[in-house]
Amino acid sequence: MAQLSRDVEAFGGALMTLEQAGERVLALVGPVAGTEVVALAQADGRVLADDIAAPLDLPPFANSAVDGYAVRFADLATAGSTRLPVAGRVAAGADAVGVTTLGVAVRVFTGAPMPPGADTVFMQEDVALEAGVAILPPGLVQGANARPAGEDIARGAVAAAAGQRLRPQDLALLSALGLTGVAVRRRPRVAVFSTGDELTEPGQPLAPAAIYDANRALLRAMVARAGAEVIDLGILRDERDSLARRLAEAANACDLVLTSGGVSTGEEDHVKAAVEQVGELAFWRIGIKPGRPVALGRVGSTPFIGLPGNPVAVFVTFAFVARAMIARLAGTQQAPPVALPVRLGFAYRKKEGRREYVRVSLESAADGVMVARKHPQDGAGVLTSLTRTDGLVELAEDMTAIAEGTVVPFLAYGLLVG
Repeated sequence: MAQLSRDVEAFGGALMTLEQAGERVLALVGPVAGTEVVALAQADGRVLADDIAAPLDLPPFANSAVDGYAVRFADLATAGSTRLPVAGRVAAGADAVGVTTLGVAVRVFTGAPMPPGADTVFMQEDVALEAGVAILPPGLVQGANARPAGEDIARGAVAAAAGQRLRPQDLALLSALGLTGVAVRRRPRVAVFSTGDELTEPGQPLAPAAIYDANRALLRAMVARAGAEVIDLGILRDERDSLARRLAEAANACDLVLTSGGVSTGEEDHVKAAVEQVGELAFWRIGIKPGRPVALGRVGSTPFIGLPGNPVAVFVTFAFVARAMIARLAGTQQAPPVALPVRLGFAYRKKEGRREYVRVSLESAADGVMVARKHPQDGAGVLTSLTRTDGLVELAEDMTAIAEGTVVPFLAYGLLVG
């Protein structure tokens, strides 16, 4: 792990942009060591360890794209319809070797191999039959409705690249190429815990002035969706020596330690002191809302991220900071989410120099444009502001008074947690 930057320590100093924070996160860690071979059925979401070259052409042979009649283009009349006797029939999975094509039309079906010499296929609905003769209309171009071998991917071409996170469509391609397993990088192990004497494990009796722990459930799911293995350490109480010991144990077994709460500068925020007892810590003031300063450090040689305590701030800072580090540890890159333009259905005021993410629901206006409606409660501790909305609108640093009707970027939650 590279040297921690101290130029924005504590809670003073200049605000860091999300882009600057992302660059520093990527510079701090590298991919974890270790690979394994997994069955294709278990490879969804895993990161490829090596390039995969196509072992064969796809499709492996020229074939018909439709049900119809295969012909040699050279046998077609230069003007008007062409009449060719129908001779032969090739179904999908059948062998076309030896089928005569000179001066005839061959009945073929979708996926059937092209008969030798045939290079064009007429769709069956465009062909009239009279006493075993196919009447073929004019105007079809050579090669129509015929798929050449290697049209999808040629043998030897890279079908999937090292560092790529496999998706269902990638698995379909690899399966079509005949693969049954792939070499993938080891999943990073991420230790997750919450801190605070006020927290209670769900299912246990709730004492006066106590609350149930929600952040750990949120983080477990987000870490898993980011492609890492979750090590759940439960709730840690506000006692510095115990925290330090548990942090050190987690660091020895994991590739990243992730916490929520307890990393502020208050006298009851013991995680800061515990981390500094067994490692080092820096605070980054990232210019976003919701989201207080994010703590970044190391415990031994293991990276540490301390997120805010309020659940909405946890969601936002994980999506834009911690997820990038997990991707880096996994040996891939977290592509920036592609925002879609929406029209604001409300006016809004914000401070200059800070990027704000406002929780909104979408509805379609009469003109077909999507309109963003702000959730009525926008506190960083209001979980229903996440569960009853569709995503976030992004309001740039230089915006202050934003008028209703302004077009702004919208990020669906699915882009931030997948």
